Amino acid sequence: MSPAEEADAAPAERERLVLAARQLAEAEGWAAVTHRRLAERTGIDIEALYRRFPDLAALMSAVAVLGFADLAAALAAARDTATGGERGQWPAVVMAYLDFAYASPEVYDAMLAHTADLTLGRDPGPGAPRAASAELRAALTPLAAGRDPDTLAEVGWALLHGTVMLTRGGRLRPDVQEQREEMIMSGIFAAP
Repeated sequence: MSPAEEADAAPAERERLVLAARQLAEAEGWAAVTHRRLAERTGIDIEALYRRFPDLAALMSAVAVLGFADLAAALAAARDTATGGERGQWPAVVMAYLDFAYASPEVYDAMLAHTADLTLGRDPGPGAPRAASAELRAALTPLAAGRDPDTLAEVGWALLHGTVMLTRGGRLRPDVQEQREEMIMSGIFAAP
């Protein structure tokens, strides 16, 4: 393959690798994601794979950025279809966030547990985490009532993340999960 042909194939090949890593992680966990397994699944030469992603951390970071883009899109869709005007956006965003986190636990872990270099809403950082943070901020801004919307978004994100991780870890009472979610959606961020 000529250098020009390789350059043309690079974005598609990279996307294939990231999607394959995501699927393998969700099916079998991150321990199953190896360069050899990805080369077998994608038909991409293992040397080319190592050139694109020299280690698992680089691959996991790419999966995390894609996950943040998917999360931002889900949150934006939730805000767009929310009922109850601007004040109804936060409950819709809460459900979209929790649905995403519980449906894609390995991607979620890549986003928020395994890639400390991806900042959440701070510059500089990749656009996808910043976009997800902006969606949370937009949903909480109507509830700010004089409070700093950026800080409110950080508290909202921390609350959602903590709920997800403690629930997944079996550390919260499962019989009151709906009550917790209702409190997050309607009670905690009510105007002071």
